[in-house]
Amino acid sequence: MDIRLTAEGPWRFRIERTGAMRVPGAVLAPRELLPDEPGDQALAQVAHVATLPGIVRASYAMPDIHWGYGFPIGGVAATDVDGGGVVSPGGVGFDISCGVRLLTAHVDRSALLRRLPALMDRLDALVPRGLGHGGLWHLTGRAQLHEVLRGGARYAVEQGHGVPRDLDRCEDGGAVGDADAAQIGERALDRGARQVGSLGSANHFLEIQAVDTVHDKTCARAFGLRTGLVCVMIHCGSRGLGHQICADHVRAMDGVMRRYGIDVPDPQLACAPVDSPAGRAYLAAMAAAANYARANRQLLADAARGAFREVTGAGLDLLYDVSHNLARLERPTGDGGSGPLLCVHRKGATRALPPGHPELPDALRPFGQPVFVPGTMGTASYVMTGVTGNRAFDSCCHGAGRVWSRHRAHREMSGRRLRQELADARVAVRPASWRGVTEEAPEAYKDVDAVVRASEHNDLGRLVARLVPLGVLKG
Repeated sequence: MDIRLTAEGPWRFRIERTGAMRVPGAVLAPRELLPDEPGDQALAQVAHVATLPGIVRASYAMPDIHWGYGFPIGGVAATDVDGGGVVSPGGVGFDISCGVRLLTAHVDRSALLRRLPALMDRLDALVPRGLGHGGLWHLTGRAQLHEVLRGGARYAVEQGHGVPRDLDRCEDGGAVGDADAAQIGERALDRGARQVGSLGSANHFLEIQAVDTVHDKTCARAFGLRTGLVCVMIHCGSRGLGHQICADHVRAMDGVMRRYGIDVPDPQLACAPVDSPAGRAYLAAMAAAANYARANRQLLADAARGAFREVTGAGLDLLYDVSHNLARLERPTGDGGSGPLLCVHRKGATRALPPGHPELPDALRPFGQPVFVPGTMGTASYVMTGVTGNRAFDSCCHGAGRVWSRHRAHREMSGRRLRQELADARVAVRPASWRGVTEEAPEAYKDVDAVVRASEHNDLGRLVARLVPLGVLKG
């Protein structure tokens, strides 16, 4: 496909419609953040997504765009449910409902630093992570796994893993409706049975941070943030269960597309009409995986609370928990809730509801939804908030975004060099393996400061606070 990229100012580009594209592409990034690795297909993927049946407005790419499976990571697309719109598992990705939660501690940076090594050692011993099996929650059997798939973080809190206030600060109140474990294959269930309460590997982490800079004092105060405050950021998802669900439903949709007359330029964009048996089956399985991911982060947060109490005597309050890999049935806020029902795919993109949105908890509603933009080891992370008038279906970036492939990172970064860089930055790191963690080196990612600036210039969100790492737990 011929990619015709046109600048629409210093902060965004347009991919003109060509061939089978039904809508243009909108790349919400300045030139310096565009993918430039030789052979990178991220921009072509933006154009491929624009060919999906029922797609409306544009195929969007967030400033952290990079090459993914089917959709680019940082891709956002909405299809009209009543207008033949489709749902595509590639628009959600393998780690269904992967997301970030941020907790604020009852302690400041200066008071924590002396106890930080002991806290990191405790978390290192406590939190399961890496590719293998094992989680903090030893489920009693398949029946209890089904409860997790139905109830998510709500069920976890009912079982004593957290407090009721946590649910008020979770997207969807801690659980997605319409989950149906019957749409999940046995292999996926087997993979999920042993991993509730585990970090996984790759870019997942549990990080101790401190608020370095406040950009919006009023909003930061409402979010419970102030300069010097210690926070805990947790980034993980649905583990092997979500991965297997994606693989299974891509295969199922690939087998039925012709029945609906659907032709896509990339088999990784396998899809089916939202209101078809295959579409409904995927959405039900995806919702169950989303609940699993919410429970997973709830267990990890509960473990972090225990470690903080034990080592520092301080408590942790949940600021918010939000996913960045999900497809949702929504009506755009700009239409006053009366527009068409859309299936909004966000892959590596965070929902960013504007101020006044009824789904937000009372304490946050006047300020918009918290949005978390993690960097990588040794770099800053950001708290943003949703804004009114976001044309990308109330979506924002989800992180820094890769610039090196994992293979290149292994070639160019040694564990010894990375360890020295992080020691010089005074970041306490507890990895499962230094060799494995080299693929997450800061050099492998875009400049997160530039990513959030581009997000703000494109009216995706507003800066609230900058956080810096003190210690990180990696798989």
